[in-house]
Amino acid sequence: MKNTMKVAVMLGIGRMGFEERPIPEVKPNEILVKLEYVGVCGSDIHYYETGRIGNYIVQPPFMLGHESAGVVVKVGPDVKHLKVGDKVALEPGKTCGHCHFCREGKYNLCSDVVFFATPPVDGVFAEYVAHEADLCFKLPENVDTLEGALIEPLAVGFHAANQGEAHAGQTAVIFGAGCIGLVSLMALKAEGVNTIYVVDIMEKRLEKALEVGATAVINSNKVNPIEEINKLTAGEGVNLVIETAGMEITTRQAINVARKGSNIVLVGYSKSGEMTLPISLAIDKELTFKSVFRYRHIYPMAIEAVASGKIDLRSIVTNIFDFDDIQNAMDMSVSDKSNIVKSVIKI
Repeated sequence: MKNTMKVAVMLGIGRMGFEERPIPEVKPNEILVKLEYVGVCGSDIHYYETGRIGNYIVQPPFMLGHESAGVVVKVGPDVKHLKVGDKVALEPGKTCGHCHFCREGKYNLCSDVVFFATPPVDGVFAEYVAHEADLCFKLPENVDTLEGALIEPLAVGFHAANQGEAHAGQTAVIFGAGCIGLVSLMALKAEGVNTIYVVDIMEKRLEKALEVGATAVINSNKVNPIEEINKLTAGEGVNLVIETAGMEITTRQAINVARKGSNIVLVGYSKSGEMTLPISLAIDKELTFKSVFRYRHIYPMAIEAVASGKIDLRSIVTNIFDFDDIQNAMDMSVSDKSNIVKSVIKI
């Protein structure tokens, strides 16, 4: 094996380039993975467009990318459950394992998490990565590494469904038909929710929502979604709302369409970080608000759902770019959001 690898780095806002870096050495509890696919996440696009998310500021050269899968090429001496040649999906966040949240099992809330592509931690737009073996999940024979790279966003969708206590017999609405809205739709269906309405303003995304199983879609640029959902539910509203758009208007609409006593799950981040909401209405309805920060203990469930055929992750991929074309991949993901639902980089 050669000693260096090609990595794609963000050189500044809207600028990508390549570097040669040493292939990392594996620690005793790690494996070395030859990456095959890395998804382009909304957070990658946001860093690329603005150079920061909240207090996390990019210091170029910086590697983006955290949705990844590949093939094991080297195994540390303490690793027993994986071997060279295994296909794996990588869970991108390493936590401390000792804090209150880790000990409770809520490790996604750990304050000392080291997460791919969250400054100052580099991501995985690279040929190889060394990663803790316990965070690498073997893919079954019938699940390929393209699907493996999308287990990460699917985990967010399953966590949203679980936070909302999704179950058969419910009627749900998802606000936002981007990648996270679509994987939330898939997760709801896998957990037995059959009546799911999806609201967005982009026709291409609404078409994709219908393709992956939405009962009906609503273009809120054309109709009032509150009125439309009231018609569809005979005025009762829905049992579960998942908000992935991160907009004040859609969060207000979520409160309006939620049935009394139901759950609203907040997934999308607002650009301002603040909203003005009809809290009196939420209190009158005795609504329960849940939120989602990444996921926990979800990868095995998500992989099983894909392997069993309950979920077709390939169906949400609209664009696959070669690694050498990463500048164009990022530019198009920014400029063509009405047509690109999910981009993936083939390393």
